[in-house]
Amino acid sequence: MSITIYAALWFLPFVLPLCFYTAYTDIASMRITNPTVMTLAAVFVVIGPIALPFETYLWHLLGMLIALVVGIILNAAGVMGAGDAKFIAAATPFIALGDLRLVMALFMATLLAAALTHWIAKYTPVRRLAPAWTSWDQGKKFPMGLALGPALAFYLILGALFGA
Repeated sequence: MSITIYAALWFLPFVLPLCFYTAYTDIASMRITNPTVMTLAAVFVVIGPIALPFETYLWHLLGMLIALVVGIILNAAGVMGAGDAKFIAAATPFIALGDLRLVMALFMATLLAAALTHWIAKYTPVRRLAPAWTSWDQGKKFPMGLALGPALAFYLILGALFGA
């Protein structure tokens, strides 16, 4: 099952600002804040029963718990940051299982665009607009929130425009 236009329209006004705030805080300070992640999860907990059938809502909550456990394991293994793992867990219930391939492709495209944009900005005069951003000098570390937040935002926007 894909996300419905109805569900996407319910989630979008609450989730969109959080997605862009996530991108901003991660690029500026290399942190995805706990209040942002908790608010994202709370949006689903509160709006989910309105936007989704109750059984679907419960399955999506289970998906959030599974994503959190997997994220904790990946963080402990050094594969990803804790903020990235928590954001992925909080974002998981907004995604319909039937859209998983679309979300993976959307995330990959967003990740490539974010990495290229970050790299170009880092080595051009654009960097002078925000010289204190922590992400500029992190070596091989990349602010994944710069891709994670917009990927969820684009997914919900596409759902609102073309959903099931």
